Amino acid sequence: MHTLSLQPSRFLLSISLLVLMMLPFSLKAEVSATPINTAAETSAAKTADAKTVDVVIVTSMGKIEVELNAEKAPISVDNFLQYVESGFYDDTVFHRVINNFMVQGGGFDKFMRKKSTRAEIKNEAKNGLRNDRGTLAMARTSVVDSASSQFFINHKDNDFLNHGGRDYGYAVFGKVTKGMDVVDAIARVRTKSGDVPINPVMIKSVRLKIAE
Repeated sequence: MHTLSLQPSRFLLSISLLVLMMLPFSLKAEVSATPINTAAETSAAKTADAKTVDVVIVTSMGKIEVELNAEKAPISVDNFLQYVESGFYDDTVFHRVINNFMVQGGGFDKFMRKKSTRAEIKNEAKNGLRNDRGTLAMARTSVVDSASSQFFINHKDNDFLNHGGRDYGYAVFGKVTKGMDVVDAIARVRTKSGDVPINPVMIKSVRLKIAE
């Protein structure tokens, strides 16, 4: 009787020891399974709570450094950065250039083929930012909430583009901090029908500025 009663106890003890031995491995496996952020997710995380975000637009005529105002234009900035992260703007052109007005790009390749875009966004023209010289604003159609990837850089103060001016207005979401001379040079290029530059002005890339 005693022999029979001891065997289950030894069996249970062995099972308990086995469970205890396995426990550290289970915990280790759980930690190892934690997902690792991709480069895009890491970049997005760094800029998510920032009031301003710096980007560099590399063109065939030089570099333009821009400060995006994520505090006053969060929708427009988030939209723009998603295009930046995906490399959408690489090898596009400034397809509409009007001296003493603005230079517009971000929607066509060098063959003037329109690129497929993300969904249109809400117009933030009421954010208090003005279409002054050197500011970036979202381009759109006559429909108020129709901006997608295209943007323009104001070449002069364009008060009539502000909210309360012509229709609803055009949403400003950033400003040039360095390279306005490049914008001036782009604005002076020769154009043809439709204000399209005769010789393509390329947007080689748009990237987040690396802190020095």
